Amino acid sequence: MKKYFFFDIDGTLLTGVPGKQYIPPSALEALKLLQENGHFTAIATGRSYAMAKDVMESFGLSNMVSDGGNGITFNNRLIEVKPLDYGKCLALIDECIEKDYIWGFSPENTRERLVPDERFYDFTHDRYMKCTVVENLDPRNYSEIYKVYIACYEPEEYKLEALKDVPWCRYHREYLFVEPTDKSNGIVRMMQMLDAPLEDVVVFGDSLNDLSMFQDRWTSIAMGDGHESLKEKADYVTDSAAEDGIFNACRHFRWI
Repeated sequence: MKKYFFFDIDGTLLTGVPGKQYIPPSALEALKLLQENGHFTAIATGRSYAMAKDVMESFGLSNMVSDGGNGITFNNRLIEVKPLDYGKCLALIDECIEKDYIWGFSPENTRERLVPDERFYDFTHDRYMKCTVVENLDPRNYSEIYKVYIACYEPEEYKLEALKDVPWCRYHREYLFVEPTDKSNGIVRMMQMLDAPLEDVVVFGDSLNDLSMFQDRWTSIAMGDGHESLKEKADYVTDSAAEDGIFNACRHFRWI
């Protein structure tokens, strides 16, 4: 029976420390065998389309749910990417300015963030994206916002009232991302495009931002070194990515 696989990237398909991540050969072999057996394979990531496209292609895949569920790529063609709620992002940035929080945002789905001064880089020393300083930066001069970035240490973010109205995640000690966090929305839209039943979906994940796609209506598999909250919701817990977790799970269920 054909299954529809959606894999998280970091900690699931990829293992290793940031900057030295790699995909285990067994995971590549599993993807290849799944495709040969007629299954549908895709990525499900919080990364933007711009930050995930090359990774998707390096895995030999052509389908992806990106932007935390707001982006869909099918057969190597970007179908859609929805921006964040514009008004709520403006309210959050206004509050950051009022309370002197360091902020930036991405008005396009690219590898670039705009910031009003050098403070963001000085605070984070982050090279994940290109950081461009724009003098007198005003988000109202841009029609869309895809991500907002706030530099602060936990728990300082909880003093921002407007942060309660937007989806966000913290991956780094120095700053947080305001970005879509419900990958299940993109998975459901992809399955509707394919006119395929949701019960045939299989998702793999390891971290808290994967919780949204661990649902009762399909099969959820957690990596062995994943977050305990995820393991509690999983239908099956496999080995870690470094210990051939994807391959072993697919072999366990006889998908390969």
